[in-house]
Amino acid sequence: MKLSFRKSAIRAAALVTALALPFAFTPPASAGIVDEAAAKLLVKKVKGTNVNKHLQAFQAIATANGGNRAAGTAGYKASRDYVAGKLRKAGYKVTLQPINFVESWTENTPPTLTAGAKTYVPNEDFYTFQPSPAGDVTAPVQGVDLTLPPTPASSSTSGCEQSDFTGFQAGNIALIQRGTCPFATKVRNAGTAGASGVIVFNEGQPGRTEANPLDIGEWRAAIPMVYADFFVGNELAATPGATIRLKVDSTLVLGTDDNVIAETRLGDPRNVVMVGAHLDSVPEGPGINDNGSGSAAILETALQLQHFPVKNKVRFAFWAAEEIGLLGSDQYVAKLSQADRDRVRVYLNFDMVASPNYAYMLYDGDDSDATGSPAGPPGSAQIEQQLAKFFGKRNLPTIGTDFDGRSDYGPFIAVGIPSGGIFTGAEGIKTAEEAALFGGTAGAAYDPCYHQACDTITNVNATALDVNSDAIADSTARYAFNLRSIPGRSTAPARKGAPATDAAQS
Repeated sequence: MKLSFRKSAIRAAALVTALALPFAFTPPASAGIVDEAAAKLLVKKVKGTNVNKHLQAFQAIATANGGNRAAGTAGYKASRDYVAGKLRKAGYKVTLQPINFVESWTENTPPTLTAGAKTYVPNEDFYTFQPSPAGDVTAPVQGVDLTLPPTPASSSTSGCEQSDFTGFQAGNIALIQRGTCPFATKVRNAGTAGASGVIVFNEGQPGRTEANPLDIGEWRAAIPMVYADFFVGNELAATPGATIRLKVDSTLVLGTDDNVIAETRLGDPRNVVMVGAHLDSVPEGPGINDNGSGSAAILETALQLQHFPVKNKVRFAFWAAEEIGLLGSDQYVAKLSQADRDRVRVYLNFDMVASPNYAYMLYDGDDSDATGSPAGPPGSAQIEQQLAKFFGKRNLPTIGTDFDGRSDYGPFIAVGIPSGGIFTGAEGIKTAEEAALFGGTAGAAYDPCYHQACDTITNVNATALDVNSDAIADSTARYAFNLRSIPGRSTAPARKGAPATDAAQS
């Protein structure tokens, strides 16, 4: 035991010396020597075989716990303990951050919406947003930045920004129009503004007039919330200040899981490099590609980084409950003060990095394709460029992928934190052009087992896993020592036009 510890200490000391010497003797113009050396060394130490051992552990955990590692299950807790245990043993400061998710929701009786003598028909004119908290409020209705009549050429932005609620009277029921941003964003902004209830009504454009039941995965405004047809919202908007009654009769039960947050002991806490991946699977399967692959790769990166004398604080995050609405990352970011958000200089996200029919996709930080979602916050383009350099040095092609809001970068870009990362594809179909670049099968899904029971240890591409693990190590090491390419941040504005996702789409 003593001999083993002594050898480990000697290796650690040698590493510290090797990386620290350039700081002492390299002039400022050549300061990149340190991060270049650190990147090469960490890439060498992060081996695909060791990443695969973590995947084997996740598979064993799922097999022993009902076949999955989903939020609220024993499989997730065992995954959490596995990761936290490895990181603590490596010397990281590890925090288990509790987050909430909806364990169950039941609507006991149909909702009520009345305006004077008018009673709207529940489950026809309007529906309860699942998982709305219970509530029975009678209050004036107040429109929020409505576009009436609707404009066919553009989508409503009603309720998408907190500034939309300037002049909103706390205690009123917020009347909000569908469009542009997720329903959940509109509801949470209304709650922050002091609304006692929320009515989101359909936009009024062709194909967007009728409401339908939706699970938006949002309850944190703690107020009753419903979704109505366009004609309902249009009528209510015509009588601003009219007193209406809104009632939701439901039973909401919350569960608790934990994010695993691990931080280096060394590094400047004013400059934090965050590296994240979600740890949970869907209930249908073990989630070995989605997202055991990302979790395993950043875990091995962290374990090998442990002895590096990093200049900047590095914080690894293993997110809970991503599969049910990015809840782990969203609640983490929501709890950060503005000063703490400003200290996070970059966020690197790795979700599905070993898809069987893979493509090397980098999040499009600069919106270079000029389609789909907008560019990321300032600094995101530089992250994309840095990752592209890694693949370029290996003569490997890459393509862009939108910040479409489907993974844990979403809450970070929403508050202006520069973000980037790697994605190898989910249920989307590989094109002939992509097959020519990356190999594989055109016309087939990148991951044919996406969100299925067959997302097992056999559902990963070893080449993609090895290459992307190296890319993760490379970018982590570079930013751990050098953030000069990333613009400084000071109360960065929230990103406009945040994308909608899944059932919460606008």
